[in-house]
Amino acid sequence: MDDFDFAGKTVIVRVDINSPIEPSTGKILDYTRIKQSAPTVNELRKGRVVILAHQSRPGKKDFTTLERHALAFSRVLGRKVKYIDCLYGSASRKAIKDMKDGDIVLLENTRMYSEEVSLKDKDMETQANTHIVKRLAPLADFYINDAFAAAHRSQPSLVGFSDKLPSIAGRLMETELNMLGKVVRGTDRPNYLVLGGAKVDDSIGVAEHLLNTGSVDRIYVTAVVANIFLMAQGIDLGKGSTEFIEREVRNYPELVKTAKKLLENYGDKIVVPHDVALNAGGKREDIPVKKLPRDEPIMDIGIESTLSFASDMNEAGCIMLNGPSGVFEDEEFAFGTMELFSAVANSSAYSVLGGGHTGAAIEMMGLSRKIDHVSTGGGAFISFLMGKKMPVVEALEKSYKLFNRGPFWKGNGKK
Repeated sequence: MDDFDFAGKTVIVRVDINSPIEPSTGKILDYTRIKQSAPTVNELRKGRVVILAHQSRPGKKDFTTLERHALAFSRVLGRKVKYIDCLYGSASRKAIKDMKDGDIVLLENTRMYSEEVSLKDKDMETQANTHIVKRLAPLADFYINDAFAAAHRSQPSLVGFSDKLPSIAGRLMETELNMLGKVVRGTDRPNYLVLGGAKVDDSIGVAEHLLNTGSVDRIYVTAVVANIFLMAQGIDLGKGSTEFIEREVRNYPELVKTAKKLLENYGDKIVVPHDVALNAGGKREDIPVKKLPRDEPIMDIGIESTLSFASDMNEAGCIMLNGPSGVFEDEEFAFGTMELFSAVANSSAYSVLGGGHTGAAIEMMGLSRKIDHVSTGGGAFISFLMGKKMPVVEALEKSYKLFNRGPFWKGNGKK
């Protein structure tokens, strides 16, 4: 954004303000994502801002219009954000044409239009050839993408404008790519990765990529991810935990095979808990892994493993954390998550957190201000760490090649 002058210009800004909604009332329960989008919009005060966004998807209970989001945006910005109840029809086009410098409009939920949903994952040329893009692009001078949380998706409002308008990373997008890029490059060593939660396929994909590229020095596994690695070591977990994995973890036999291969190739870099906490009639019972199997389900990593992992965080130069260490919502089994998260927050390491449950846990503990970067992305965060192609980033790169000269840039194209 530093390379452009937006004064007097019409700027389409794609944000991700997909927020938790109370289905019965339509009330927005959390303004976090709206607040995260505010800096980019505020920086465009001298221009005319057209906001594109989505809320949920068709068929979900929280799929709704963006009328309340406009009110929420107005409160956050301290400026009026006008809601337009269509996306590219005559009403929205007229509203854009009638805008004055300093005006902000929020168009209707992009996912209420079939193109945005049905063309998901199609190529950029297809996305650019949609009504959404054809009707809106001629009305704007610039397109800014600040929707990092959706950067792993290919949809018209996300990638379709790249060859029609100079497409620019917003401040949130810029921060996310810089912060996560620093982690993946491994500039601060030793670089530690702590994986937890129940999304095992994502976690193992991240572990595999970062180990293969040499980006991490050590990986600590917790929660269900740790249980898969214990199974890969040939340990029988017992009825409760095994049944949970069979029910909740898709393709778990393949994941166990991958975990076994990682242990064979990188065993010295993967740290697996040596004790676990069981739910014994609602009470916590810590036992060494060698005393498995047990019928009671594993709900947390054990106290000794927690303290050992936490101690190691003090020697790290960089720490990536994704997923809680156990069922932290239950006080009996919150110890692993609380101790490990506190250790990360209080370490001198450069720290990055990602994932919805991770963010919720760190917020609940009041530690978010001690973390260097809490990513806004869930799937996007994981895709980035797995080294997957990010359609939105590719679209920005494509647009740069098309528009890196000419009257768009400050200095009349000299930059």
